[in-house]
Amino acid sequence: MLRNLMLAGTLLGTLSALPAMAAETSACLITKTDTNPFFVKMKEGATAKAEELGITLKSYAGRIDGDHDSQVAAIETCIADGAKGVLITASDTKAIVEAVTQARDAGILVIALDTPLEPITAADATFATDNFKAGELIGQWAAATLGEAAKDARIALLDLAVSQPSVGVLRDQGFMTGFGIDVKDPAKWGDEEDARIVGHDVTAGNEEGGRTAMENLLTKDPTINVVYTINEPAAAGAYEALKAVGRENDVLIVSVDGGCPGVRNVAEGVIGATSQQYPLLMAALGIEAIKTYADNGVKPAPTEGKAFFDTGVALVTDKPAEGVPSIDTKEGLDKCWG
Repeated sequence: MLRNLMLAGTLLGTLSALPAMAAETSACLITKTDTNPFFVKMKEGATAKAEELGITLKSYAGRIDGDHDSQVAAIETCIADGAKGVLITASDTKAIVEAVTQARDAGILVIALDTPLEPITAADATFATDNFKAGELIGQWAAATLGEAAKDARIALLDLAVSQPSVGVLRDQGFMTGFGIDVKDPAKWGDEEDARIVGHDVTAGNEEGGRTAMENLLTKDPTINVVYTINEPAAAGAYEALKAVGRENDVLIVSVDGGCPGVRNVAEGVIGATSQQYPLLMAALGIEAIKTYADNGVKPAPTEGKAFFDTGVALVTDKPAEGVPSIDTKEGLDKCWG
């Protein structure tokens, strides 16, 4: 009788442990779109690392860059599914905070990828390029390339969205700082008083938007000779608009991303220089952080001296400028994505 009770107790103990043993660690990846090569590579990195670590990954994306509502709905789904962690590139870095707070209150680790939330402390961690540095590098390169002519530049700035998500502000303000422009309030673009700035327009981060924004600013001032773009698809659109009016060879275009099409455009002279970032690494590190959190409750720490974990940036150009560190397009193509 005692032996039977002992066996029964052992069996009950084993059965009660089964749900915990069978429970899977799940995570969510929420990107701005699923068409931009940057986010395609991010998804690839997250998927590969999740498979390696035995994490169930569900991916979500907005219909277009700026589709905030779809991202909120995705977070709500992740909460309902009991995800252990969420990786997100937010379209609206301020408005998403309420949904992120709900996720964190539910015990979910939330990591912002590439685009810091506002405030940055709204997420548990941020894995990103130093977007200000990325902008600063292309600004320094443009100013150094123009030399004395920089003081008379006519500058068009092709930004992301009117909501001014942090990634767009940081790149824009970094570019202007690198070029030697007083940025006034570093938390927003558009308040500058430098006479060299023709204006800002928004692109939604795609080629069509870049073309339209460039056309608008050329209408305002056809003598534009420097174009900052939020990313390489926008740069490609800007180039097409310039080509349509015969200005493709006398305007300096700079950008940020480092995708393979963008690096090839640098090699072909469409873009003068671009700052390369590493989305696959961001996402893979994010998944590793979720695994660590699931296993022992430890949250990731930022890079020393910064409010986020810096995943690196490199200037890519075949026309290096003195005093501005860079790599050539051959090395850029070895490291590119998309």
